[in-house]
Amino acid sequence: MATNYTTVVQQRGPWWIGWVEEVPGVNSQGVTREELLENLQSALQESLEMNRAEALARQV
Repeated sequence: MATNYTTVVQQRGPWWIGWVEEVPGVNSQGVTREELLENLQSALQESLEMNRAEALARQV
């Protein structure tokens, strides 16, 4: 099941910054827009994996 997330992307000076609105703490930066999007995807995946692991640990 695919889930869609809202990503906010802005250029601030030489940096591209962004965050995922639905998942607090998922934010990143990059020298290029493409690098930022790759970094955000990685941060989102890591956050979801950590949240899943925490939820499973609480079920025990």
